[in-house]
Parts: sequence; C-alpha cells; structure tokens
Amino acid sequence: MIQHFQFKNMFENKQLPGWTFSFYFSGKKYTGHYHKDGRIEWDGPIPPAENEDDLKKQLHELMLFHVYE
Repeated sequence: MIQHFQFKNMFENKQLPGWTFSFYFSGKKYTGHYHKDGRIEWDGPIPPAENEDDLKKQLHELMLFHVYE
C-alpha cells in the first residue's frame, strides 16, 4: 500500500496539466511525473515488477481523487 503520498503541479501555470509525485512503498521512496494522459514516468528507482502494476493503479486512483475531484 502507498504511504505518505504527495503531489504538486509541474508548472506554475496551474492550467497546464502535469504533476510530480512521491510516495513510500515497503519503506522505499518513489518519485515521478504523472502526465495529463495518465502516463507515469519514474524519476528514481522503479518499483519491483511484481508490484508496479498495482502501484500504478493506486497512483491513478489517488490522482483522480485529488486532481480531478
């Protein structure tokens, strides 16, 4: 489960879509960019392959809740 999820706009002009995010999973910090088309780019370490799809689903849900509410 994702913990300590944070996000912020990539651009000062908040009408331009794109966000940076960070969260912890299993004690490790992950960061990346969430693009307007739902594409996720990892900045640092990529989550383990067996967890990546589940984490992406959780990340999409969190972004929908926080950004598109």
